[in-house]
Amino acid sequence: MSTFDLPEFFDEFTERDWRSDADGTVRIAMIGLGWWTLEKALPAVERAELCETTVLVSSDAERATATAERHETIQDGISYEAFHDGAASEEYDAVYIATPNAVHLEYAETAAELDKAILCEKPMEASVERAEKLVEACESVPLMIAYRMQTEPAVRRARELVREGFVGDPVAIHGAMTQRLLDINSDTDQWRLDPDLAGYGASVMDLGIYPLNTARFVLDSDPTSVQASISSSHDAFSAVPDERASFRVDFPDDVSTVCTASQNAAQSSHLRITGTAGELELDPVFFPDEPRKLRLRRGDLDTTIDFDQRSQMTEEFDYFADRVLSETEPQPNGEHGLVDMRALEAIYEAGESDSPVSL
Repeated sequence: MSTFDLPEFFDEFTERDWRSDADGTVRIAMIGLGWWTLEKALPAVERAELCETTVLVSSDAERATATAERHETIQDGISYEAFHDGAASEEYDAVYIATPNAVHLEYAETAAELDKAILCEKPMEASVERAEKLVEACESVPLMIAYRMQTEPAVRRARELVREGFVGDPVAIHGAMTQRLLDINSDTDQWRLDPDLAGYGASVMDLGIYPLNTARFVLDSDPTSVQASISSSHDAFSAVPDERASFRVDFPDDVSTVCTASQNAAQSSHLRITGTAGELELDPVFFPDEPRKLRLRRGDLDTTIDFDQRSQMTEEFDYFADRVLSETEPQPNGEHGLVDMRALEAIYEAGESDSPVSL
C-alpha cells in the first residue's frame, strides 16, 4: 500500500478526546517549591480551565507564604510539618507532589489520610518497595502518576495511528532524552545526583523513563525483559551509575525499544516508531518548551503535521482535574507506575551485571 487515508482526527489535532462533561474547579496544594514547580507547574495551572493552585507547601514556610502572596488564587503557604498536621486542608481538594523521589511516599500517605486526590511526579518513588507502599496507601483516593506524554496531543495522535494500523505491525521503537543537568542547576550536591534522594540513578530515573513510558503508552503493552549499558566518568556523577545510559526493552510480539539517556549531553529528544508498513517520528517530543512535531512516513507519503502547540503541563493538570471532577479513575494510575518502577530497577540491575533481566 503506497498511501494511507489519514483519520479525520487530524482535523482537530489538539482536541481533548479525554474531556468529560464534568464541571467545577479542583483546588490544588503544590508540595515542593523547586524550579520545576515554580517555573513549570504553577504557570501551567494558571492557564488551566479545571483547576487552580490554592496552597503551597515547602520546607520553608516563609518562602511558601511569600510565593503565595505573589499569586492571586493562592490562599496559603505552609511548611511540610504543617501539611502533615492537616493545616489548610479545607483549602484544597488535591495535591501535586513534586519533591525529591525518595520522599513522595510520606506526602502521599498524609494526602490519602486527608482524603485528597493525588498527582505524583514520576518516577513515583526511589525504589520499587517504596512505590508499592505508596500505591497501597492510596487505595481509597485517586492516584495519578504525572506522565505528561500521555496527555500530549502529538503522542496521543501517534498512538491512535499505531492502533489504526498506519505503521502496520510495530517492529521497533527508538527513543532518546538528553540534557545538560549542570547547566540547569550547577550545584553538584543537588538531589538528582544523590542516590539517597533520586533512587537507582540519575539519567534513566529522570530522563530515560520518558521514552520507556511513552513506548508503553503508544504500544499499549508492558515490557518483558531489559538489557542495559550504563556508565559515569564526570566527577559530578561519581555517586550515580548512569551519567550515560543505553537500554533495550523487549515487549510482546517481538517488539523492541532501544533508548538512550544522559544528564550530561546536549538537549535532545525523540521517539521513532517503525513498523512493517510505515514509520512515525516525534522530534522533538519530551521537553515541554520545545515545539513538538509529528512526522508520518508510509509509501509515497512523507509529511510533518503542523499544529497549535499545547502546554504539556496544562493538559496534564486539566486531565487530572477532569478525572477528579468526573469521579473517574485517572490513567496512568499507581499500578501503571509500578510497572515502570520494576522496569527501572531491572535496567539498573542489567547495567551493573551486563546481563539481560526478565520482568
